[in-house]
Amino acid sequence: MTQKTDVIIIGAGASGLMCALEAGKRGRKVLVVDHAKKPGSKVLVSGGGSCNFTNYYVEPENFISNNPHFCKSAINRYTQWDFIEFMNKHNIAFHEREHGQLFCDGKASQIVDAIMLECEQVGVAFEFNSKIKEITLTDSGFLLKTPCGNYRCESLVIATGGLSIPTIGASPLGYKIAEQFNIPVIPPKAGLVPFTLHSEDKQNFAELSGIAVDAEVSCGARAFRENILFTHRGLSGPAILQISSYWNPGDIIEINLLPDCELKNYLRNIKQQGVKKIVRNVLGDLLPDRLVEKLLSTNLAVKSIQDISNQDIDGIADLFNYWQIKPNGTEGYRTAEVTIGGVDCDYISSKTMESKNVKALYFIGEVLDVSGWLGGYNLQWAWSSGWCAGQAV
Repeated sequence: MTQKTDVIIIGAGASGLMCALEAGKRGRKVLVVDHAKKPGSKVLVSGGGSCNFTNYYVEPENFISNNPHFCKSAINRYTQWDFIEFMNKHNIAFHEREHGQLFCDGKASQIVDAIMLECEQVGVAFEFNSKIKEITLTDSGFLLKTPCGNYRCESLVIATGGLSIPTIGASPLGYKIAEQFNIPVIPPKAGLVPFTLHSEDKQNFAELSGIAVDAEVSCGARAFRENILFTHRGLSGPAILQISSYWNPGDIIEINLLPDCELKNYLRNIKQQGVKKIVRNVLGDLLPDRLVEKLLSTNLAVKSIQDISNQDIDGIADLFNYWQIKPNGTEGYRTAEVTIGGVDCDYISSKTMESKNVKALYFIGEVLDVSGWLGGYNLQWAWSSGWCAGQAV
């Protein structure tokens, strides 16, 4: 027997839940289908379980897309202040961290529970542990077949997310649905992800594992300043995760290990003052000793600052202010926080998230070719795009 409903949303993540809630408020009969056992899997692990749910400062520049204007309508219509109002409505305490990032004081589950409570109040139905077997376009909408039964709906929303963190259920389903309906997909890749190093560099820097330093990391014209972290596989930390979204295989990244210090001038001043220290100890006042010893040749490291030439100083300054390294790759979707690429936004309405090719077919959240920076931007995109679709489905 085929059941009828107004809206089916595939995916019970942040964008799917927001869309379901908003459509339900409009009196639409909504069914959310997800292969997971419970809703909001990625929300629950966000921010180490405390959920970095948005950011005080949300601008189009904080998002990556082949269509950079696409995100503007959604983030302007449902803003960070709208979601903050939702948090306050449910008395969910939160706090600000650096760069305007907002986190729950308690657990991320508070947010999921609050959305689910409101969804229940407006009659949204859920089907968990269920997979989509087949989707067919009909004269009146769509026919979906799942292990639990067949469903007809007027509007179909794809909120399946990207490929990041497969351990909590990430899959390419959304891309396959887009391709079924001849909607192009920008080739996906892992974003906000640590770098791995070539074997020689990996071996050379492995003993620095656990060291974190404030640095500015750049790739091409894009630069981020925050901590970098040496790992036993390569490089991580917020600045590395940010720049990874702009990195392509073969690119060199440049790292300024002393972003507040023009090292050439600093060392020349030290020398002119007649300070009698070996170079390693001078640099050890600025950076961890192990890092200095690893980057600096032993010959230079043990020389007195008084015994090195200005040419030597320039070379040392270049090494620490403009350290260049070519990553071997990234750790991939296993540890990536987001997927770069996705359903081509040129084929989607920026106001309603509806496909321009197929009436009443919508795409929201991470499945689209919109990816945010680290810092709550990806969840804000989920809330905003889900809200917009919820007004239209």
